[in-house]
Amino acid sequence: MELSNLQHRLIERLRDGLPIGKRPYANIANDLGTSEETVIETLEQLIAHKVINRFGMIIRHRALGYQANAMCVFDIGDDAAPDIGKAMAALPYVTLCYRRERVAGVWPYNLYCMIHGRDRLTVRAQIRHLIARLELHDAPHKVLFSKQCFTQRAGKYGAPRASVSLPAPTETRPIPDEVREIS
Repeated sequence: MELSNLQHRLIERLRDGLPIGKRPYANIANDLGTSEETVIETLEQLIAHKVINRFGMIIRHRALGYQANAMCVFDIGDDAAPDIGKAMAALPYVTLCYRRERVAGVWPYNLYCMIHGRDRLTVRAQIRHLIARLELHDAPHKVLFSKQCFTQRAGKYGAPRASVSLPAPTETRPIPDEVREIS
């Protein structure tokens, strides 16, 4: 799929989230010089073509009383990591789960998950449940509780705003490989 100028502009406009109001898509449409219906249809196309694969909100969990936030890191065999990662992600208390490359001699962990809870006792019980349920007793792991939050926001992808140059309205561009690989 090649992205149109409008699709690029909509993605750029969504970088900071939806505007707060009764009709956020109408506000975006006004900014982009198009109709609310066109914005919604364009967004649906981007989702259908998996250019956007997740559309949601960020919850400020600390403000809601979720003060015990643990990053759990595991050293899982590379062959088993995809299946274990999917099973881990399916647990109701796991809020984020992903793989990363190990750093030889420095950091042996390749599978990560976040668990947010109101207190450490509950989170530790959930971690014990996760380890038992997924039979990870022998897997090297660490639990890293947050000490201080400096920021929480959605990911910002692509070039910084100051250097973004949009194509002419009739021009389309292919999706770069690095965007295609985001899952």
